[in-house]
Amino acid sequence: MSGLVLDDLRAFYGPSQALFGVSLSVAPGETVALMGRNGMGKTTTVRAICGMVRATGRRHYAGQDLARLPSHRIAQLGIGLVPEGRRCFRDLTVAENLVAAARRGVWDLDRVTALFPRLGERAGQRAATLSGGEQQMLAIGRALMTNPSLLLLDEATEGLAPLVRAEIWGAIRGLKAQSDLSILVIDKSLRELAGVADRAVILERGQVVADTPFAGLTREETDRYLGV
Repeated sequence: MSGLVLDDLRAFYGPSQALFGVSLSVAPGETVALMGRNGMGKTTTVRAICGMVRATGRRHYAGQDLARLPSHRIAQLGIGLVPEGRRCFRDLTVAENLVAAARRGVWDLDRVTALFPRLGERAGQRAATLSGGEQQMLAIGRALMTNPSLLLLDEATEGLAPLVRAEIWGAIRGLKAQSDLSILVIDKSLRELAGVADRAVILERGQVVADTPFAGLTREETDRYLGV
């Protein structure tokens, strides 16, 4: 199965252009870190992949032209999204959230609750009663229940307590080590990304300014484009 290929991707919010010719790829089984300061186009890239914003340019996954498909059909190709801000179904229970979009495959309730035991402990609770970290685990678990071949993680640990961040990063490392998932991950933590990412793609003002093996990132690049 072919991976994700974006070529000359341009995205728009009304008359305003947000992406200016973004090209990147995620090969099967590869983990790519999509990086850049706030407002540089990372989330817009994810939304364009999922058909959530107006965009032009080549967008292919699994041999399919994403530009011709609505968002629900893109998801059915095997693209699982963990969106920025979690966005759980607050009035549904944990278990109901997990099964709402479930598709047959290796990821089921037992496997998801083994990855995140707290979800099993709180299966009957409404999502609105969970902590922020538990809601993030639920958002990841819900995406896995669609049995994706490509997982998009948009700021999956943003604003969480250090212990919860560590638990989620441990789960992401486990996903990379124990499965053939492709992962496109947006995050700011160079230290944590170094443990999972094969490559880094950096965006600056809606354009790719670096595409390199993660271990090859230079101090000049991180200082100039990431501000760290």
